[in-house]
Amino acid sequence: MAHNIRAQRKVLGISQDELAFRAEMHRTNVSAIERGVRNVSLDNLYFLAKALEIAPANLLAET
Repeated sequence: MAHNIRAQRKVLGISQDELAFRAEMHRTNVSAIERGVRNVSLDNLYFLAKALEIAPANLLAET
């Protein structure tokens, strides 16, 4: 999932700061999620997917 989040963020051309702002999360949480250090709750998965303009299921897909 971390790879999918980072890849979609790069497709949109936004920074971790911008993603965190859009998802109403702290930037350090986004960074930890992208590095695979922190697990994502279902609520945060939804907020990240919405901020990335993608379906939550696409974030969970195997790469």
